[in-house]
Amino acid sequence: MKYHFKVHKERAGFWAECLELNGCITQADTQEELYENCEEALNLFLEEPIDSKIIFPLPDTSLDIKKNIIEIQVEPEIALAVLLRNYRLNSNMTQKQVAEMLGMKILTVTKTGKEV
Repeated sequence: MKYHFKVHKERAGFWAECLELNGCITQADTQEELYENCEEALNLFLEEPIDSKIIFPLPDTSLDIKKNIIEIQVEPEIALAVLLRNYRLNSNMTQKQVAEMLGMKILTVTKTGKEV
């Protein structure tokens, strides 16, 4: 899963904004550092608490890669979480329903901290 960042050159360095995720921005002194910062900003932006109701837009596959547009890969475990959350919330399913559909064992923790 790859999102797209528009790169802006300034006198003192660079900054970039994710085209699909409003508010996901970063800056750096060099292009190499900017690329690393884009990866970090993207993954942090997409990491949400388990009970989040936010549905992030998926990457826009129709975007053309141009000179000032870069693609940034999402870490696989974060990409999977985003895709599962997107599917779950768009399908009006609970986490338990999705877990059962995937054949995952559901653990419940009691008030005393015991798993059942």
